[in-house]
Amino acid sequence: PLAAQEKTRFPVKVHGFLMGNLAVRSSGERPPHGEGGAFVLGEESLRLDVSGASKSGDVFLLFKGEVFHDAVANRAEGDLREGYAGYHRGPIDLRLGRQILTWGAGDLFFINDVFPKDWESFFSGRPMEYLKRGMDAVRVQYSSEALNVDVVATPFFRPDALPSPQRFFLYSPFPAAVRQVERTPAARAANTEVALRLYRRLAGFDVSLYGYRGFWRTPGMRAGSASDAAPVIRFYPRLAVVGAGAQRNWLQGVLSLEAGRYHSLDDRGGADASIPNSEWRVLAGYQRQLGRELTANFQGYAEVLDHYDTYRKSLPGGSPRRDRVRGVFSLRLTQFLRYQSWKAAVFLACSPTDSDCFTQPEVSHRLSDRLSVALGANIFGGRRETTFFGQMEKDDNVYLSARFDF
Repeated sequence: PLAAQEKTRFPVKVHGFLMGNLAVRSSGERPPHGEGGAFVLGEESLRLDVSGASKSGDVFLLFKGEVFHDAVANRAEGDLREGYAGYHRGPIDLRLGRQILTWGAGDLFFINDVFPKDWESFFSGRPMEYLKRGMDAVRVQYSSEALNVDVVATPFFRPDALPSPQRFFLYSPFPAAVRQVERTPAARAANTEVALRLYRRLAGFDVSLYGYRGFWRTPGMRAGSASDAAPVIRFYPRLAVVGAGAQRNWLQGVLSLEAGRYHSLDDRGGADASIPNSEWRVLAGYQRQLGRELTANFQGYAEVLDHYDTYRKSLPGGSPRRDRVRGVFSLRLTQFLRYQSWKAAVFLACSPTDSDCFTQPEVSHRLSDRLSVALGANIFGGRRETTFFGQMEKDDNVYLSARFDF
């Protein structure tokens, strides 16, 4: 009967796009043994997004898959960006599968957003959405007027994707190492990562409390043995994070505050130079519209190391030393023009403690409802090759992308 068919309908929506990305190194330098010479990125990709839900909305699904051809390495690959099934009933929302999550208020500076990032994509000029990596997880959300709860359990560890030394100039504490061996946390119940967020509106603020127990997303490194031919071991130490954040309207803009305490569980006293020290991270941001469709977002961010004296004593002779405090100031300006068909933006980050900086200007234009193009650049600077941005001073690049939606 028609009534029975209506009850079982599960409409599916399909969307996709074709995209081409090209990034050319503008510094004139070439990384030793690098791929592609002057090209940091050259690829064509096909994306397919499929979503659907039952008529009641209780059951839903999402799939975002992509295949792409890497012209620099001349290989074809695929990636499951997201793929999960979900169930929603009353205050409960359950999702199982690969998901992309964003917590916190930082713009490219993350404290309580402990989920994996793809920094190679970002510094290669891919669109901003590719900075976030999907992870295979179970997520449960509970919503109420008194308190909202968000719990994420991830049994399979996924690290940050860092820039490859094949295409980027990067500092290595072991420059003579012939090879590196990566050891990721084993997929067992004891290594399941758990993240928790509690949030509600309080005294005019949107307030959030965070907790996480898992692993550092960036690896520690140590020599496998005293032999010069021994591989360098890349490993991921255990980590626990407790933090808080708050946002509210203030002076015709939005004020953001965030802080987090990083506990390095495998080196609580800071005596192992291969493991990151425990630290505090704090951020203050303010976003405001300055003119017609012109928005500015200013941030101040800092990291403060614990057990600094012990850390200094643990360093091998000749090793670079971090400052106890790393501070970064950033500014993002965004201007829309001609009914938002044009967008001009620039992101600038400078660290007075590291004496380095990063600038990313970009202009994009929507030629039609289906076709858009973007032109931008990644520009690095610094006095030392051991700082976050300074090590990439020779990696300046100009990128171009075109996208056709269907």
